[in-house]
Amino acid sequence: MAPAPPPAAAVPPTPTPPPKAAAEAAPQAVPGFWDPRRRPDRPDLSRLTVIRFLTETDYPPFNFTGPDGNPAGFNVDLARSLCDEIKVTCTIQMRRFETLIDALATNRGDAIIASMAVTPQLRAKVDFTDPYYRAPARFVSRRDNVMPEIRPEYLEGKKVGVIAGTSHEAYLKAMFTDAEIHSYPDNDALRAALRRGEVDFIFGDAISLAFWINGTDSGECCAFSGGPFVESRFFGEGVGIAVRKGNDLLRQSLNWALFRIWEKGRFTDLWLRYFSISPF
Repeated sequence: MAPAPPPAAAVPPTPTPPPKAAAEAAPQAVPGFWDPRRRPDRPDLSRLTVIRFLTETDYPPFNFTGPDGNPAGFNVDLARSLCDEIKVTCTIQMRRFETLIDALATNRGDAIIASMAVTPQLRAKVDFTDPYYRAPARFVSRRDNVMPEIRPEYLEGKKVGVIAGTSHEAYLKAMFTDAEIHSYPDNDALRAALRRGEVDFIFGDAISLAFWINGTDSGECCAFSGGPFVESRFFGEGVGIAVRKGNDLLRQSLNWALFRIWEKGRFTDLWLRYFSISPF
């Protein structure tokens, strides 16, 4: 199951500083969004003959064009694993993200697997499977200032950078009311501010931050502090596979196959192949 968000503790008058860690040393964590006590029933898979997956063109490592010109990425490999589990023929077509819902509605595909966040607005247009991952939020600090745990009282008076106008900014303003919030126009400016020491922490999308931390652009400056924040009111219900409204056979078949892949450890293998630093 997805980890519960840390509680938003009230700010005490004289908070005790948390212990610092020299560097993040936690073992790689693999998210699990399936409850072993809620095993989905096996639907009548014989009624499925082909699944035409739609995915987007350029959102690495989730979706991108491989060296051979074919679709590649985490979502593509997951789609292929689902088809192997269901034992059905699959096709995978890449399209611009903004065209995917229309392509599904006009029967140019059967399912969208493109890191599509589940929202009430999209639920009005399509049905979704259970979430297969979330996009959590996390804090990042310089390596000499890592905190193993972060609570609102720990950041009293601390300078925290965030991208202006995002759900991450809204969360900080609602929950970390005693932090000194500095808003930046984009990721480049935000991350540069942390490297230069203008802020003590930055807060944002953990998946993109994980790749930055592990990439050359960070110069090995920084590491995650504290655990993930996944409150759905700010950060969404998770990422699911979209199918046409009322296509319960396909939705239930994909839910069954997702659970089976997770249960067999294949989801973990796939996750570790793409995420060397866990966003969770």
